[in-house]
Amino acid sequence: MKQISELRLELEAWENIEKTLQDALELSELGDETMRAELEIEISRMEQLVDQKEIDILLSGKYDKGDCILSIHAGAGGVDSQDWAAMLERMYLRWAEQKGYQTEILDVSEGEEAGIKSVTISVTGRFAYGYLRTEKGIHRLVRLSPFDSAHRRHTSFAQVEVLPDVPDDNSVEIDSDDLKIDIFRSSSAGGQNVQKNATAVRITHIPTGVVVSCQNERSQIQNRENAMRVLRARLFEIKQEEQERKLSQLRGDYIKAEFGSQIRSYVLHPYQMVKDHRTEHETGNIQSVLDGDIDGFIEAYLRHRSN
Repeated sequence: MKQISELRLELEAWENIEKTLQDALELSELGDETMRAELEIEISRMEQLVDQKEIDILLSGKYDKGDCILSIHAGAGGVDSQDWAAMLERMYLRWAEQKGYQTEILDVSEGEEAGIKSVTISVTGRFAYGYLRTEKGIHRLVRLSPFDSAHRRHTSFAQVEVLPDVPDDNSVEIDSDDLKIDIFRSSSAGGQNVQKNATAVRITHIPTGVVVSCQNERSQIQNRENAMRVLRARLFEIKQEEQERKLSQLRGDYIKAEFGSQIRSYVLHPYQMVKDHRTEHETGNIQSVLDGDIDGFIEAYLRHRSN
């Protein structure tokens, strides 16, 4: 049924382009100057539809059409980096909302003073993984620190991790004997939300050392299910990276991705600019980007990668 639904959406998109093209041709054949404005509207609409299909075609990976798990981790830099991680969380939540995607915060670790140390978010919607995997990497912020009494310029880093939300099938085998499961009380900002019962779940995959935790649900069962989703995604990523490493070593061009190489810089001072270092795509409207307008960067990278 899911495949049928996806094929129906694909067919409707092409039929919409065909209908718009036919309407434009009929208007042009009339030769009436009074219809020129309407014809230009139809042409513009058709160009937008074709541009969108071009992007869709670039999303041809096995899991590109599916859901994903997005994680943000504050880098070195203390409270400034934790605040930057929270800004990125807001940016991606705004972007997902504009796309009509559903989001669910699976786990969050709050900063002591401000911001967050890390957050894990489930993003559900067509092409969620295909779009967001272009955001994987280190994001760098340069600004006058609001946490520095001398108001000096600080550079902060945060790491964005994007994993496909793989189905519970044979793509990743998890032996229950390889798991260490700990139950603990959820941490929170206090007040009415303090958990009295131990519902948070931490799962350690002993062979790989991968540790995941979920504590946002009030049910221990739900937290355990969500933790297994994240664990499955991380183990799948490790499996994929291992396969890619073997292929790259055969080609002789394998380069390990290190934490220090940022993919994008967000500069608030001494000038305002967001620049992607992979594609050179940039904009001076940094507030719009922080409000979730990142499609230009996503599309630029998708086209860059296809060249």
